[in-house]
Amino acid sequence: MTKRKTGTARRALAAAALFGAAALGLASTAREAAAQEGVYVPLFTYRTGPFAGSGIPIADGMRDYLTMLNERDGGIGGVKIVLDECETGYDTKKGLECYDAVKGKKPVIVNPWSTGITLPLIPKASVDKIPILSMAYGLSASARGDIFPWVFNPPDTYWDGLGIILRYIGQQEGGIEKLKGKKIGYIYFDGGFGKEPIPLFEQMAKDFGFELKLYPVAPGDMQNQSSQWLSVRRDRPEYMVMYGWGAMNPTAIKEAAKINYPMEKFVSIWWPGEDDIRGTDGAKGFKMINWHGIGTDFPALKDIQKHVVDKGLSKANKDKVGELLYNRGVYNSLLIAEGIAQAQKITGKKMVDGADVRRGLENINLDEARLKELGLAGFTGTLKLTCDNHNGHRSAFIQQWDGAKWVKISDPIEPMADKVKPALDAAAQDYAEKNAGWPKRTEPCDKAS
Repeated sequence: MTKRKTGTARRALAAAALFGAAALGLASTAREAAAQEGVYVPLFTYRTGPFAGSGIPIADGMRDYLTMLNERDGGIGGVKIVLDECETGYDTKKGLECYDAVKGKKPVIVNPWSTGITLPLIPKASVDKIPILSMAYGLSASARGDIFPWVFNPPDTYWDGLGIILRYIGQQEGGIEKLKGKKIGYIYFDGGFGKEPIPLFEQMAKDFGFELKLYPVAPGDMQNQSSQWLSVRRDRPEYMVMYGWGAMNPTAIKEAAKINYPMEKFVSIWWPGEDDIRGTDGAKGFKMINWHGIGTDFPALKDIQKHVVDKGLSKANKDKVGELLYNRGVYNSLLIAEGIAQAQKITGKKMVDGADVRRGLENINLDEARLKELGLAGFTGTLKLTCDNHNGHRSAFIQQWDGAKWVKISDPIEPMADKVKPALDAAAQDYAEKNAGWPKRTEPCDKAS
C-alpha cells in the first residue's frame, strides 16, 4: 500500500513538473507571438539599485508615451507597439544578457540606457540588424552616420554638452577668452559615461588656457564623496562641472553645499532630476543643461494623463508625471515613435523591422509643424537627422534650481562645433581603424516621400 502511494506521489510530481514546463513554454511562446503581432520595442530599464533614482522616472516616461500611442491611436500607423521591460540595474553584464534575451524576438530598436552597455553593443548592431538609440549618451563619435550607420545619439553628444557648458561659463566671464588662467574642476562618474568627455576637456584646457582638475567618483563611492570635495575646497576651482548619474548626483550637490561651494558656479550635464536636489539645504543656484520642457502643459502630456495615468496603466506616481527625467523618457520615446513612423512612410509597410527603422531614424525631421502635430509644440527644439548626421548637435539652454523648481535662465546655446567636430571626426576614424574589419557603410541613403 505504501509503495502504491509513493508511486502515485511520484507520478503526480512528474505530471506537475511537465505541466510547469509546458506552462513556461506556452508563456514564452505567447510572449514571442505577441511580439510578432505588433512592433516589438524592448525597454532596458533600471528600477532597482543605486541608479534607480534616475532610472525609474525615465523608464516611466518612456513606457507611458508609447502606451499612450497604443491607447489613443491604436499604436503607430495602425500597428500596436509591443512593450517589454528588461531590468539591467545599470549593470553592463545584465544589459548584455537583456540584449541576448530580446534579440530573437526581432526588436525594431534597442535603448541600452547606459554608456557601458552601449559600447559593446555597437559592433553587434550591423550584424543583428537592430538599430541602437543612445539618446544623448554613449559614444560621441557614433554621431557619424557614415561610419556608424546603426547607432543614433540625438540630440547632443557628451562633447556637445561640454562645449555648451564651457560656452556658458565663458559668457559669465565676459568671453571665452577670459577662461585663460582660471581653474575648472570636473567631478565625474568614473566609468564610460564620465570618462567620455575627458579627452576633449583636456584639449579645450590647452586651447583656452585654463587649468583642469579631475575628481573621479568610483561607482562604489557615489554616496561617499567627502574626499573629492575636500580636494575641491583645497584646490578652489572657479567653476565645477559635473557628469554624474544615480546616487552620485544628490551626494555631490549635498557635499558641495556642505563646503559652501558657490552653487551658481556649479554646472552639470543634463542628468540631475528634481529628486536629486529637492530638500537639499544650500542647493539653490545649482545649474544644469536641458533641451526640453518640464511639466504637463503640452497636449501630448495631457493625453498621457488621460489615456494612461488616469486609467491606472502607468507605474509612475501622478505627481512625478511631467518632472524633468520623466519628460526625458518621453523625449526618448518620441524618437522611437518617429523612427517607426518614418520607416512605415519610407517602406509602405505597417509591420516594419529593425532595418526599416534604421532608415526611419535617418529621416527624422521634427520641425515645428511636426512637433505641433504630435502635441509637443514648445516642448523641445527642432531636430533633423540625416545619413551622415545621427545626432543633430542641437542647442540647449541652462536652467537653475530656485529652491523649489527648475527655472530656465539662458537662451539656447550652440555647441562649440569648431572644437567638437574635428575631435569627433578624428575619434570616429580612430574607432574604425582600431576595430579591425570595421565595415564600410553599404546601407543606402534614402528619404521619406
